[in-house]
Amino acid sequence: MIRLEDVTLFVRSAALGSFSSAAREADILPGQVSAAVNRLERDLNKRLFARSTRSLRLTAEGETWLPYAQEMLTILQAGAERLLGSEDEMQGELKIAIPSDIGRNIILPVITAFCEKHPKISLRLFLSDQVSDVFRDPVDVAIRYGTLENSSYVALPLAEDNRRVLTASPAYINKHGRLQHLDDLLRHHCLLYTLNGHAYDKWSFPENGVRRQLTVSSRMLCDDADLVRRWAVAGMGIAYKSWIDVSTDVLAGRLEVLLPEQPGEAVPLNLICPHRKQFSPAIRELHGLLREHLKSITALMRTHPAFVLGTQSVSAANQSA
Repeated sequence: MIRLEDVTLFVRSAALGSFSSAAREADILPGQVSAAVNRLERDLNKRLFARSTRSLRLTAEGETWLPYAQEMLTILQAGAERLLGSEDEMQGELKIAIPSDIGRNIILPVITAFCEKHPKISLRLFLSDQVSDVFRDPVDVAIRYGTLENSSYVALPLAEDNRRVLTASPAYINKHGRLQHLDDLLRHHCLLYTLNGHAYDKWSFPENGVRRQLTVSSRMLCDDADLVRRWAVAGMGIAYKSWIDVSTDVLAGRLEVLLPEQPGEAVPLNLICPHRKQFSPAIRELHGLLREHLKSITALMRTHPAFVLGTQSVSAANQSA
């Protein structure tokens, strides 16, 4: 008879690509994971993994059976949660991966209030700029910037109108001057972050219907996008970040928008999940709360004086031309 714990260890081993990693996650010995997979292979009479001393990969039979194993665990979890209470009652563990800056400074208060409202919800937050793989990592949902390229994800929009903006502190502007054109970025200190060892030094802007890209330079790099915002507030250079991330600093006067007439790169924000069935009542309610909160922030891009004046300046220039 197939054991549930064996199926769970098979799914996690396939996701992590290692018996040792699955064992560490489950806090058991690697030999116990190997034994569980061996039992499963015996019960199914199929070889699920091709093993060597250096690698572990699914066989064709393993790849075929994996989605059924995942679905089995999903159904069992849903059934267990249903027995604990009504479907509309908010309960159970919720695991969410969120980018560092928006997670700490924008989303955290909403999630905290949500947990206070629903005391039966337990929460695990993963704050990191590393991109979470919702198929591989132990998370229920992830909040991500950018256009989704993987059509297998299920996505609920949170802030589809969000864009990047160029910002700097008043102190930096007074010392180094205000940008007049995009090309001026090439002679300024630009603040960059790295992801997986790669520095994001190519800044893109929509210009006259095409995508223009500038390669900027910086003497300050970090692997946490929140530090880029903090450096900008401290007057260390120019940041090119999501409006959602910098809106509070702009409204407080700690940062100023540069070239407001120049549209920034679109960075829509979405809540994503590997399967629609995982959009539980708790996740659906949290999505609604976040969307409403973020909608009020992105709406400021249309009403903030910096953008309004920037648009008027462009219109006046076009009329005089």
